[in-house]
Amino acid sequence: MTTIAGYYRKCVTALSAILRSEGEGAAAASIIFEDAAGMSRTYIFANGDRELGEYAQGKIDRAIAKVEAGEPVQYAVGKAQFMGNNYEVSPAVLIPRPETAGLVDRITDAFGSRRDLRVLDIGTGSGCIAISLARALPFAQVTGVDISDDALAIARRNAAALKANVDFEKLDILSARPPESARYDIIVSNPPYICRSEESEMEDRVLLHEPSQALFVPDNDPLLFYRAIAVYARKALSPGGGLFFEINSRFPSEMKALLESEGFADIDIARDYLGNFRYAIATQPLP
Repeated sequence: MTTIAGYYRKCVTALSAILRSEGEGAAAASIIFEDAAGMSRTYIFANGDRELGEYAQGKIDRAIAKVEAGEPVQYAVGKAQFMGNNYEVSPAVLIPRPETAGLVDRITDAFGSRRDLRVLDIGTGSGCIAISLARALPFAQVTGVDISDDALAIARRNAAALKANVDFEKLDILSARPPESARYDIIVSNPPYICRSEESEMEDRVLLHEPSQALFVPDNDPLLFYRAIAVYARKALSPGGGLFFEINSRFPSEMKALLESEGFADIDIARDYLGNFRYAIATQPLP
């Protein structure tokens, strides 16, 4: 008899070898078991002596084969976890990163007491930021925009699955005209920010599978998207409204200078939980 615990240990060993990390191997095994067999790590430990059926074994084996072929485990199972919720993902959207949760936390810390908020998430991808904010700020009107139709379709399905009230629209921020008057109290974005010269430092699992248009910017203009969003935000944000970015840790001083040049106030370049510069926060000045 093949037991749940025995097969789980076998998968952890195999995935640890593939990913060259015991911690990542255990995390990947947990993701795959939950998707393929509906078994959480708690369930596995409590019911490890029970038999694991052949159908579940087959699903688990197929997912591991995809990871062995170089596919990120989140794409192999079609889902990723962010702030305690499962999101549908595919190569059309970036896999949510834990650092991005810090961006959501900073917004809810700053605006959590408000009930009349209008929020815009630029480059929404899977919708994880917009949906997390809609769930944390239930009285907010949240809009997510993206240039990709495929990403927007996934974001809409995620919002429906998580019962989050978010409007999703197509928008190319690089060519978008700012509105004539203020529409939002919060604008947030985790735009493309990795320079092409940084590709050599990245894993093939990212380079070969995640969408390059959501990752990369030219070396000669690394703040391309931030500049466009800042110009848009100066028109679109209400007085006292907040602008929140996830940023490339290589450019903290450049980000501060950009936001200063566009006329924002209370600029803060903050670190993530790993100690890296990761967030830029600014305020639309009062009249």
